[in-house]
Amino acid sequence: MKLFYSERRPLPLPEGHSFPAPKYTLLLERLQAAGLAPDGALCQAQPASREDLLRVHTADYIGRMLGGEMTDKEMRRIGFPWSPALVERVLRSVGATLGACQAALVEGVAANLGGGTHHAYPDHGEGYCVFNDVAVAARAMQAQGHARRVVVLDCDVHQGNGTAAIFAGDASVFTFSVHGEKNFPFHKERSSLDIALPDGSGDEAYLAAVEQGTRLALEQANADLAVYIAGADPYEGDRLGRMAVSKAGLGQRDRLALGMCRAAGLPTTIVMGGGYARRIEDMIDIQVETIRIAIELWRGGCLL
Repeated sequence: MKLFYSERRPLPLPEGHSFPAPKYTLLLERLQAAGLAPDGALCQAQPASREDLLRVHTADYIGRMLGGEMTDKEMRRIGFPWSPALVERVLRSVGATLGACQAALVEGVAANLGGGTHHAYPDHGEGYCVFNDVAVAARAMQAQGHARRVVVLDCDVHQGNGTAAIFAGDASVFTFSVHGEKNFPFHKERSSLDIALPDGSGDEAYLAAVEQGTRLALEQANADLAVYIAGADPYEGDRLGRMAVSKAGLGQRDRLALGMCRAAGLPTTIVMGGGYARRIEDMIDIQVETIRIAIELWRGGCLL
């Protein structure tokens, strides 16, 4: 299983910043230590091109972001200070999802050890999301003739509002989001299928929603490619999640959603989405298990 990564060093952020930038390096190190990321599986991502970005984002927004011409207000909405290092990171993060989609279409499954920047809109970013990697990759696969229809299975605790807005009215991309009803973003867009859960939802309610939504999405999408956003933030120990899902419950979620994709013979790209656990080790535990389950499912057949 190919694993695409965009950095080995944490993104430089001001001291005390709330975004857990070390998580990407820690995840890569943990996967290597567990024997889940041998050298032959690891792929350093190439930066996404301007052509790739233009299929989703406006030329004005791309130009100002790449050129360092964003206003302070715009960058506050995103949540990061602008820097050349940020630009390099986000281009490679989008490139990692592009690479993972290409690999999944050949090998059945692949992952970006980051990505899931589903709050980015065509003309702006928000919520720690600069460019929408999933949307850019979906459009690239369609433009290159690799996939006619795509299904996005978004299991981040926050609604994929940018993705929903980008593909509104486009039947070639089916967007499913299971998320916290009262959590960010406070103005929700309309996905192809939304399941909103109340604060404090635990394993039983959450897993029922994931199973129902994934089945409906796969039935209705008739897709050639799935992109699964495996957010770690529904976890009960997440600072921003407002859910009560256990680590075991999130493992069951991955097995349910990925198992259904595997049973359908659907090439699947995994991106990691959000995670803000009080203990960063807990988030890494969850993400390592996502990769472990994917390897088991595609190596040994469907384990539903």
